[in-house]
Amino acid sequence: MNEPDRPQMSEPSKPPQGPVARMLLQWLMRPARVTGVETLSPRFRSIELEGDALKGVAWTIGQKIQVAMGSGLSARTYTPVSWDAEKGRTRLLAFAHGNGPGSRWVSALRQGDICWFFGPRRSLDLSAPRAPTVLFGDETAFGVASAFRDNRQVDYVFEVSDAAEADPVLAAIGLGGATLIARSAEDAHLASVDAELLRFAASAHFVLTGKASSIQRISRSLKAAGVARSRMSTKAYWAPGKTGLD
Repeated sequence: MNEPDRPQMSEPSKPPQGPVARMLLQWLMRPARVTGVETLSPRFRSIELEGDALKGVAWTIGQKIQVAMGSGLSARTYTPVSWDAEKGRTRLLAFAHGNGPGSRWVSALRQGDICWFFGPRRSLDLSAPRAPTVLFGDETAFGVASAFRDNRQVDYVFEVSDAAEADPVLAAIGLGGATLIARSAEDAHLASVDAELLRFAASAHFVLTGKASSIQRISRSLKAAGVARSRMSTKAYWAPGKTGLD
Protein backbone atom coordinates (compact mmCIF):
# COMPACT_ATOMS: atom_id res chain seq x y z
CA MET A 1 0.00 0.00 0.00
CA ASN A 2 1.05 3.57 -0.41
CA GLU A 3 -0.18 6.94 0.52
CA PRO A 4 -2.10 8.47 -2.44
CA ASP A 5 0.08 13.57 -4.10
CA ARG A 6 1.69 16.37 -5.95
CA PRO A 7 5.48 16.49 -6.32
CA GLN A 8 7.20 18.55 -3.64
CA MET A 9 10.60 18.41 -2.01
CA SER A 10 10.72 16.76 1.40
CA GLU A 11 13.07 15.73 4.14
CA PRO A 12 14.85 12.45 3.47
CA SER A 13 13.88 9.38 5.42
CA LYS A 14 16.05 9.20 8.55
CA PRO A 15 16.02 7.73 12.05
CA PRO A 16 13.61 9.47 14.42
CA GLN A 17 15.24 12.40 16.22
CA GLY A 18 15.25 12.96 19.97
CA PRO A 19 16.46 10.66 22.75
CA VAL A 20 13.10 9.05 23.55
CA ALA A 21 12.31 8.24 19.93
CA ARG A 22 15.81 6.88 19.32
CA MET A 23 15.70 4.77 22.48
CA LEU A 24 12.29 3.28 21.62
CA LEU A 25 12.88 2.61 17.97
CA GLN A 26 16.57 2.16 17.17
CA TRP A 27 16.44 -1.60 17.71
CA LEU A 28 13.44 -1.95 15.35
CA MET A 29 14.66 0.19 12.45
CA ARG A 30 16.46 -1.16 9.41
CA PRO A 31 18.51 0.98 7.02
CA ALA A 32 18.54 0.45 3.28
CA ARG A 33 19.91 2.35 0.31
CA VAL A 34 17.76 3.41 -2.61
CA THR A 35 19.36 1.71 -5.61
CA GLY A 36 16.74 2.61 -8.19
CA VAL A 37 13.80 4.95 -8.75
CA GLU A 38 11.81 4.41 -11.94
CA THR A 39 9.09 6.87 -12.90
CA LEU A 40 6.17 4.89 -14.32
CA SER A 41 3.79 7.87 -14.57
CA PRO A 42 3.47 11.34 -13.04
CA ARG A 43 2.33 9.79 -9.73
CA PHE A 44 3.75 6.26 -9.70
CA ARG A 45 7.33 5.30 -8.81
CA SER A 46 8.96 1.88 -8.72
CA ILE A 47 11.55 1.96 -5.93
CA GLU A 48 14.30 -0.57 -5.27
CA LEU A 49 15.95 -0.77 -1.84
CA GLU A 50 19.05 -2.76 -0.98
CA GLY A 51 21.12 -3.42 2.14
CA ASP A 52 22.45 -5.97 4.58
CA ALA A 53 19.46 -5.40 6.86
CA LEU A 54 17.22 -6.87 4.14
CA LYS A 55 19.15 -10.15 4.01
CA GLY A 56 17.79 -13.28 5.65
CA VAL A 57 14.42 -11.68 6.27
CA ALA A 58 11.28 -13.82 6.12
CA TRP A 59 8.69 -12.02 3.99
CA THR A 60 5.38 -13.23 2.55
CA ILE A 61 3.10 -11.59 0.00
CA GLY A 62 0.83 -8.99 1.61
CA GLN A 63 3.14 -8.05 4.47
CA LYS A 64 4.00 -4.38 4.93
CA ILE A 65 6.94 -2.18 5.82
CA GLN A 66 6.70 1.25 7.40
CA VAL A 67 9.11 3.91 6.19
CA ALA A 68 10.24 6.73 8.48
CA MET A 69 9.31 10.17 7.15
CA GLY A 70 11.68 12.94 8.25
CA SER A 71 12.01 13.48 11.98
CA GLY A 72 9.83 12.28 14.84
CA LEU A 73 7.83 9.06 14.76
CA SER A 74 5.95 9.68 11.52
CA ALA A 75 5.95 6.76 9.06
CA ARG A 76 4.08 5.66 5.95
CA THR A 77 3.17 2.11 4.98
CA TYR A 78 4.15 0.32 1.77
CA THR A 79 3.53 -3.23 0.61
CA PRO A 80 6.62 -4.71 -1.07
CA VAL A 81 6.19 -6.10 -4.57
CA SER A 82 9.09 -8.51 -4.08
CA TRP A 83 11.79 -9.41 -1.56
CA ASP A 84 15.11 -11.14 -2.26
CA ALA A 85 16.37 -12.25 1.15
CA GLU A 86 19.58 -13.67 -0.29
CA LYS A 87 20.68 -10.50 -2.07
CA GLY A 88 19.12 -8.15 0.45
CA ARG A 89 16.81 -6.38 -1.95
CA THR A 90 13.15 -5.32 -2.01
CA ARG A 91 10.99 -3.37 -4.43
CA LEU A 92 8.08 -1.02 -3.73
CA LEU A 93 5.46 0.55 -5.95
CA ALA A 94 4.62 3.97 -4.55
CA PHE A 95 1.66 6.16 -5.48
CA ALA A 96 1.96 9.88 -4.72
CA HIS A 97 -1.36 11.64 -4.20
CA GLY A 98 -2.43 14.66 -2.21
CA ASN A 99 0.15 16.58 -0.20
CA GLY A 100 1.16 14.27 2.66
CA PRO A 101 4.60 13.28 3.96
CA GLY A 102 4.60 10.01 2.03
CA SER A 103 3.91 11.70 -1.28
CA ARG A 104 6.56 14.36 -0.70
CA TRP A 105 9.05 11.63 0.20
CA VAL A 106 8.27 9.63 -2.95
CA SER A 107 8.48 12.69 -5.18
CA ALA A 108 11.85 13.79 -3.76
CA LEU A 109 13.45 10.32 -3.58
CA ARG A 110 16.72 9.83 -5.46
CA GLN A 111 19.08 6.94 -6.09
CA GLY A 112 21.63 6.77 -3.27
CA ASP A 113 19.29 8.07 -0.57
CA ILE A 114 19.14 6.15 2.71
CA CYS A 115 15.77 4.81 3.80
CA TRP A 116 14.90 3.74 7.37
CA PHE A 117 12.03 1.35 7.87
CA PHE A 118 10.25 -1.07 10.21
CA GLY A 119 9.21 -4.56 9.24
CA PRO A 120 8.20 -6.52 7.40
CA ARG A 121 5.07 -7.00 9.49
CA ARG A 122 1.76 -8.74 9.04
CA SER A 123 -0.89 -6.80 7.15
CA LEU A 124 -2.90 -8.78 4.59
CA ASP A 125 -2.44 -12.56 4.65
CA LEU A 126 -2.17 -13.79 1.06
CA SER A 127 0.04 -16.79 1.78
CA ALA A 128 -2.61 -19.53 1.48
CA PRO A 129 -3.38 -20.46 -2.15
CA ARG A 130 -7.03 -19.95 -3.02
CA ALA A 131 -8.31 -20.30 -6.54
CA PRO A 132 -10.04 -18.61 -8.12
CA THR A 133 -9.43 -15.25 -6.41
CA VAL A 134 -10.71 -11.75 -7.21
CA LEU A 135 -8.71 -8.80 -5.90
CA PHE A 136 -10.44 -5.42 -5.66
CA GLY A 137 -8.61 -2.21 -4.84
CA ASP A 138 -7.46 1.13 -6.15
CA GLU A 139 -4.15 2.81 -6.95
CA THR A 140 -2.87 2.11 -3.44
CA ALA A 141 -3.32 -1.63 -4.05
CA PHE A 142 -1.30 -1.89 -7.28
CA GLY A 143 1.79 -2.97 -5.33
CA VAL A 144 0.20 -5.88 -3.48
CA ALA A 145 -1.63 -6.88 -6.66
CA SER A 146 1.67 -7.07 -8.52
CA ALA A 147 3.19 -9.23 -5.79
CA PHE A 148 0.16 -11.50 -5.92
CA ARG A 149 -0.01 -12.01 -9.69
CA ASP A 150 2.32 -15.01 -10.12
CA ASN A 151 0.93 -17.15 -7.33
CA ARG A 152 -2.53 -18.25 -8.42
CA GLN A 153 -5.50 -17.62 -10.69
CA VAL A 154 -6.51 -14.03 -9.96
CA ASP A 155 -8.86 -11.52 -11.57
CA TYR A 156 -8.23 -7.84 -10.76
CA VAL A 157 -10.81 -5.07 -10.52
CA PHE A 158 -9.67 -1.54 -9.64
CA GLU A 159 -11.49 1.73 -9.03
CA VAL A 160 -9.23 4.50 -10.35
CA SER A 161 -9.23 8.27 -10.61
CA ASP A 162 -7.38 8.38 -13.95
CA ALA A 163 -7.66 5.31 -16.17
CA ALA A 164 -5.36 6.86 -18.77
CA GLU A 165 -2.57 6.98 -16.16
CA ALA A 166 -3.39 3.70 -14.44
CA ASP A 167 -3.61 1.53 -17.56
CA PRO A 168 0.05 1.80 -18.70
CA VAL A 169 1.27 1.49 -15.11
CA LEU A 170 -0.61 -1.78 -14.70
CA ALA A 171 0.76 -3.01 -18.02
CA ALA A 172 4.30 -2.19 -16.86
CA ILE A 173 3.89 -4.30 -13.70
CA GLY A 174 2.33 -7.26 -15.46
CA LEU A 175 -1.35 -6.53 -14.77
CA GLY A 176 -2.43 -5.39 -18.20
CA GLY A 177 -5.60 -7.52 -18.10
CA ALA A 178 -7.08 -5.81 -15.04
CA THR A 179 -10.57 -4.32 -15.17
CA LEU A 180 -10.56 -0.56 -14.52
CA ILE A 181 -13.64 1.32 -13.34
CA ALA A 182 -13.40 5.12 -13.23
CA ARG A 183 -14.48 6.85 -10.03
CA SER A 184 -17.54 9.07 -10.28
CA ALA A 185 -19.34 11.57 -8.07
CA GLU A 186 -20.80 10.24 -4.82
CA ASP A 187 -19.29 6.80 -5.52
CA ALA A 188 -21.92 6.02 -8.16
CA HIS A 189 -19.30 3.89 -9.94
CA LEU A 190 -19.44 1.32 -7.13
CA ALA A 191 -22.63 -0.07 -8.68
CA SER A 192 -20.46 -1.11 -11.64
CA VAL A 193 -17.89 -2.58 -9.26
CA ASP A 194 -20.62 -4.58 -7.54
CA ALA A 195 -21.86 -5.93 -10.87
CA GLU A 196 -18.36 -6.95 -11.92
CA LEU A 197 -17.51 -8.71 -8.66
CA LEU A 198 -20.87 -10.46 -8.35
CA ARG A 199 -20.09 -12.37 -11.55
CA PHE A 200 -17.67 -14.38 -9.39
CA ALA A 201 -19.91 -14.74 -6.33
CA ALA A 202 -20.54 -18.46 -6.73
CA SER A 203 -17.02 -19.70 -6.07
CA ALA A 204 -14.31 -17.03 -5.80
CA HIS A 205 -12.37 -15.85 -2.77
CA PHE A 206 -12.43 -12.04 -2.59
CA VAL A 207 -9.52 -9.85 -1.49
CA LEU A 208 -10.84 -6.32 -0.85
CA THR A 209 -8.26 -3.54 -0.41
CA GLY A 210 -7.88 0.20 -0.80
CA LYS A 211 -10.43 2.79 0.33
CA ALA A 212 -12.27 1.91 3.54
CA SER A 213 -15.73 3.06 2.46
CA SER A 214 -15.49 1.17 -0.85
CA ILE A 215 -14.57 -2.02 0.99
CA GLN A 216 -17.54 -1.61 3.35
CA ARG A 217 -19.98 -1.08 0.49
CA ILE A 218 -18.70 -4.04 -1.54
CA SER A 219 -18.59 -6.35 1.49
CA ARG A 220 -22.28 -5.66 2.13
CA SER A 221 -23.14 -6.40 -1.49
CA LEU A 222 -21.20 -9.68 -1.48
CA LYS A 223 -22.78 -10.80 1.79
CA ALA A 224 -26.23 -9.98 0.44
CA ALA A 225 -25.42 -12.20 -2.55
CA GLY A 226 -24.60 -15.11 -0.27
CA VAL A 227 -20.80 -14.85 -0.16
CA ALA A 228 -19.64 -16.18 3.22
CA ARG A 229 -17.35 -14.03 5.36
CA SER A 230 -14.77 -16.82 5.17
CA ARG A 231 -14.47 -16.09 1.43
CA MET A 232 -13.45 -12.47 1.98
CA SER A 233 -10.12 -10.99 3.07
CA THR A 234 -10.15 -7.24 3.68
CA LYS A 235 -7.58 -4.54 4.38
CA ALA A 236 -8.37 -0.82 4.29
CA TYR A 237 -5.31 1.15 3.22
CA TRP A 238 -6.80 4.63 3.51
CA ALA A 239 -9.84 6.77 4.20
CA PRO A 240 -10.34 10.46 3.42
CA GLY A 241 -8.95 12.63 6.20
CA LYS A 242 -7.41 9.74 8.12
CA THR A 243 -3.88 8.35 8.48
CA GLY A 244 -2.48 5.23 10.05
CA LEU A 245 -5.09 2.74 8.87
CA ASP A 246 -2.39 0.22 7.98
